[in-house]
Amino acid sequence: MTAHKESDAYKNASGGWGSIKAVASALFQEHVAVDGSRVLMHQNKPDGFMCVSCSWAKPKDPHTFEFCESGAKATTWDLTSKRVDPDLFARHTVSALNSWHDHELEEAGRVAAPLRWDPASDRYLEVSWDDAFAEIGRELNALEPNSVVFYTSGRASLETAYMYQLFARMYGTNNLPDSSNMCHESTSVGLKEAIGVGVGTITLDDFEKTDLMFFFGQNVGTNSPRMLHQLQDARKRGVPIIRFNPIREPGLVSFVNPQSPLQMLTPGSTQISTQYHQVKAGGDSAAITGICKALLEADDEALATGKPRLLDVGFIEEHTAGFEEFAAFVRQCDWGEIERVSALTREALAQAAAEYGRAHAVIAHYGMGLTQHRMGVQNVRMLMNLLLMRGNIGKPGAGPSPVRGHSNVQGQRTVGVTEKPELAPLDKLAEQYQFEPPRDTGTNTVEACEAIVAGKVRAVFQLGGNLVRAVPDRSVIEPAWSKLRLTVNITTKLNRSHLIHGEISYVLPCLSRIEIDEQAGKTQAVSMEDSTGCMHGSRGVAKPASEQLRSEPRIVGAIAKATLGPASTVDWDAWANDYGLVRDAIAQTYPKIFHDFNARMWTPGGFHRPLPAAEREWETKSGKAEFLTPDTLFEDPDVHGIDENTLRLFTLRSDSQFNTTIYTLDDRFRGVHGSRMVLLMNEKDMHRLGLSAEQEITLETVADDGVERRVGGLKIKAFDLPAGCVGGYYPECNPLLPLWHYAKQSKVPAAKSIPVRIVA
Repeated sequence: MTAHKESDAYKNASGGWGSIKAVASALFQEHVAVDGSRVLMHQNKPDGFMCVSCSWAKPKDPHTFEFCESGAKATTWDLTSKRVDPDLFARHTVSALNSWHDHELEEAGRVAAPLRWDPASDRYLEVSWDDAFAEIGRELNALEPNSVVFYTSGRASLETAYMYQLFARMYGTNNLPDSSNMCHESTSVGLKEAIGVGVGTITLDDFEKTDLMFFFGQNVGTNSPRMLHQLQDARKRGVPIIRFNPIREPGLVSFVNPQSPLQMLTPGSTQISTQYHQVKAGGDSAAITGICKALLEADDEALATGKPRLLDVGFIEEHTAGFEEFAAFVRQCDWGEIERVSALTREALAQAAAEYGRAHAVIAHYGMGLTQHRMGVQNVRMLMNLLLMRGNIGKPGAGPSPVRGHSNVQGQRTVGVTEKPELAPLDKLAEQYQFEPPRDTGTNTVEACEAIVAGKVRAVFQLGGNLVRAVPDRSVIEPAWSKLRLTVNITTKLNRSHLIHGEISYVLPCLSRIEIDEQAGKTQAVSMEDSTGCMHGSRGVAKPASEQLRSEPRIVGAIAKATLGPASTVDWDAWANDYGLVRDAIAQTYPKIFHDFNARMWTPGGFHRPLPAAEREWETKSGKAEFLTPDTLFEDPDVHGIDENTLRLFTLRSDSQFNTTIYTLDDRFRGVHGSRMVLLMNEKDMHRLGLSAEQEITLETVADDGVERRVGGLKIKAFDLPAGCVGGYYPECNPLLPLWHYAKQSKVPAAKSIPVRIVA
């Protein structure tokens, strides 16, 4: 790794020439400079394809280049001219490939033929599709349904996700964990409790009507850069943007629009954040409590002096429950304790509260920095408390905005991918398809891993994703994973989950969303839901990487047919030949959301799902929006062994990364080059612990469960983050995250605050 120098720090705004250079580099790296450039012109366009990475909204009037650096990298990654074919496995055993870096595995290219692991040679060998489907069906029929897990990545379309969940339930299980369990389940639980819907309530139109935005734990510069267009427009209107994030990220500070010739040719940039508060990892509830406390104090003063109230008293009385208990809790909270837990001063929080008190319509954006904590659900509820205090839900320009980091992760939940039977329309499915769905609660991702370790799960399907690398406790999970009877992977690229395999293992290559999908002589299209609850059509434009590829609906339908046989009332072949039939079925199951689905799927800007909370209709237990009185200000009140040498590790992603996919080993925004084995540290902590930049260290988890969790070979890099906190890359630091260290209620792995100590 290149030694850290002062010049390593990235001093430029996000976007600009750095972004253009990165996109060009990605096109040349994958040998698709000409074809890739053509394909990118169709990305997020009305008759083109939805981005395969983040799920940020697609505008009705797109820019000429309606893609960001991250989206362009994801597209070129799928368009690569490189191929993984049987020749690769003729040269390398699976054991040998397991020594490759994650980047090298996916960089090998697109999987070009269906593969089955051969135990005699320890290689994946080409297999016919028919033989693969037949054996998978036989194996599933030999297993007890609840010993099988059907995991779903957010890249699957609405059509595929609907078919997948229906197949799993007709097979006999609700074991339908998905990538939302890993990130935004705290949102699904918290928002549902607070306002009656488990998703955000804003649309792109609200950006034009808001007069203040909060951001908590969401790095828009790398995770959803297309949002920077809306933020830039808002800043030009004078809209304040207040950030809470441990690291001072370039993408959260300033932005140069690569599509603006004026900005590209002048030295200026748009200041994105008007206030930037570097909250301590795990200090979010305390910080929000501080804002609420300052707001209450200002409201008390206004009431005493006859000035206009800061609280929306009319809204609180008519639309909410639990305010008095919450207000009493906030009033008794000590400012000193708030400052200690959040690492922010009373003055800073009062400044944020003052800005909030002046605004009439406020959006609160947030990401995994808020949800991936032991108290992640409480964090979400506290943010809702803040919005409810001034009536900032259910009016133009205001509301919660959980920013989903995966393309259709929200949509797959909308069409039934959930382990919770109460969230799926089981009675409707039973009537529609003449079968009795299972009614017991299935496993979420953490529970599935617990069951794998316990030997209760015998087979795992992965519809996309790289679960072995994404989940916590790698040293515990991988040995247990290898004892599975069956692993089936529907994928575009080779990844670690294919090399840590069961006794019988298949790698089934599918079409990318970017590619032309022809079935029965007709070009097909799919659909997905974005972060703002809008549904969009998506049509591929690129030539498929191999004639051997099958579409996701075709693969899921064929496995369902081979497993369920003639007892199934679904014509899986017809659905695989015409996705419009699947959309008709979805509309029949969910008429309120998807009525006239086929006719509406190409609506410019998408068609929006109905959200009662946006109309101030609260489908909660009380029939009103509910304030939460929190249990504690502490992020992790039950961690043992905390002392002055214990640090809080939060995992993070680089600008050259999408989830477990790593495009390069560099992270230009953080001045990291050639390696991801880096630990970002506050210089005061380095001095206190007698450490120096570039020193190689080992991190170990502070826990008393008898499991040793260590990651070595990390080099220290001084960085601007709160004292007591350290940052390391995901998934490299996943072995430090205990499987039991998850959010209360939602079981989201608490990757943003892991107690660790340094072993020099």
